[in-house]
Amino acid sequence: MEAERNKVAELQANHLALSRELATAKSQELNQRRELVHASDEIENLKKRHNREIMDLEMDVKKRDREIREVSEDLRVCRSDLERERQTVSALKNTISHQSTTHLSLTTQNHALEAQSVALQSQIDVYARTVSDLTLQLESAQKQVEDSKKEAMESELVRRKLHNMVQELKGNIRVFCRVRPVLPSDLVTYSASLSVDFKKAGEELQANMIYPDTRDHKEIVVASSSSSATGQERKEVYNFEFDRVFEPECSQAEVFEEISQLAQSCTDGYNVCIFAYGQTGSGKSFTMEGGASDVSAGMIPRAVEQVFRVAAEMKSKGWEYKMEGQFLEIYNETINDLLGKGEFDKKKHEIKHDPKTGSTRVTDVEIVKLTSPSQVRSLLAIAQSRRSVAATMMNERSSRSHSVFTLRISGVNVGIEGCAGTGERCEGSLNLVDLAGSERLNVSFANGADKERVKETQSINKSLSALGDVIAALGEKGEKGGDKHIPYRNSKLTYLLQNSLSGNSKTLMVLNLSPLAAHLQESLTSLRFATKVNNTTIGTAKKQTRTS
Repeated sequence: MEAERNKVAELQANHLALSRELATAKSQELNQRRELVHASDEIENLKKRHNREIMDLEMDVKKRDREIREVSEDLRVCRSDLERERQTVSALKNTISHQSTTHLSLTTQNHALEAQSVALQSQIDVYARTVSDLTLQLESAQKQVEDSKKEAMESELVRRKLHNMVQELKGNIRVFCRVRPVLPSDLVTYSASLSVDFKKAGEELQANMIYPDTRDHKEIVVASSSSSATGQERKEVYNFEFDRVFEPECSQAEVFEEISQLAQSCTDGYNVCIFAYGQTGSGKSFTMEGGASDVSAGMIPRAVEQVFRVAAEMKSKGWEYKMEGQFLEIYNETINDLLGKGEFDKKKHEIKHDPKTGSTRVTDVEIVKLTSPSQVRSLLAIAQSRRSVAATMMNERSSRSHSVFTLRISGVNVGIEGCAGTGERCEGSLNLVDLAGSERLNVSFANGADKERVKETQSINKSLSALGDVIAALGEKGEKGGDKHIPYRNSKLTYLLQNSLSGNSKTLMVLNLSPLAAHLQESLTSLRFATKVNNTTIGTAKKQTRTS
């Protein structure tokens, strides 16, 4: 039992020891488990840290790879730049070599240019002295130019006075006589009794007109023959003398050459009147208006061209001009505006005279500013299409009215560059009148069939007769003096031309004659009237000027 008790005690002791060992083992196991857990945590942390380090290393590797690539690219670029720089250096070396050669050449040229510069400087010194001398000469020349401009302006005043004196010596009323040539239309009219030969037929038609003054061309002799009551032939010779006689061969230019000086007077500030007088068919309209070509241009376009030409020339003498024109007709004692709009209006045009300025105005008429001679040609064409014409037994197309073209010109002396003007103003006018044809009723309308044409002819002859009365009265007044009444108001024609006939203007009458023997009596009547005009003395024309 004791043994059992000992075994039991031993067993209990062993059990207790085992229990302690077991507790110790359990405690160790717990510690180991805790250590294991701790170790696991550390391992896990190490793994995480390892992974992070791996990722960081991988990122570093990628970064290094990228940096390597960038460095490689930079290296490639640097190598390319290096190669380019090497080429540039090579080119620069070549350029330096070339520039060195050029520099030597330029150095040589520079020495040559320096030598030239010295020579040029010497020339400049010479030129400077020359310029100085020329400057003095220029100042002297400019002074001479100013003196010349003043002298030119003063000379222009002297020229105007002398020109006016010459025109006055020729007479303020001058008369030219112009005989037209035989026309083909004349041969047609009288063809029944003529020869077949044109030249011979023309001679048969012509009246016996002789021009004995071959030097001055101032005389015309007309011979006529008639039968007396006893049947004997009676021959008569008539001598007429005028300021100028134009034979049939004379051109428009020759006629205007004698008239051109009057156009000059217009720009000098005088009133000028040129009127064509003569029987129907004597060539008045051709003389005044002319044909379409430059050669056949009449007195109106030529006078206007002359005025424009003189106005342009006078600019160099300090004058500036403005021009305006009007075109009227007097038909059956009624004034019509040939430049008006449309048909002739019903306005009553009145004639107004200004005794202070010596100018004449007509109310309610179209006044056109003129800028060129071609514009005047256009106005003539318009006026011609509106003028009253008709056929008579004397002429197929006879002007049935008096036409009056008026060119007004105003000028002011503004001076020349560098030379002040005087401010003097002048106002002149140029009246170019184409009178209706003078004719006898028993000649123009033998049958008396056209009463309207007869009335026109009576009106025309009345106004022309009034013109004769005015000129006769002027002649008596010039011879006897005094305050003799001048019947200007007896017709619209004479009243319109009052200032042109009364001594306030320079007046020229162009007598147009037909060369035909059939018109001889009418020609003699016209020649006698023209002689009466030529013998008339009127007052001195007055220059229309004022100072500003």
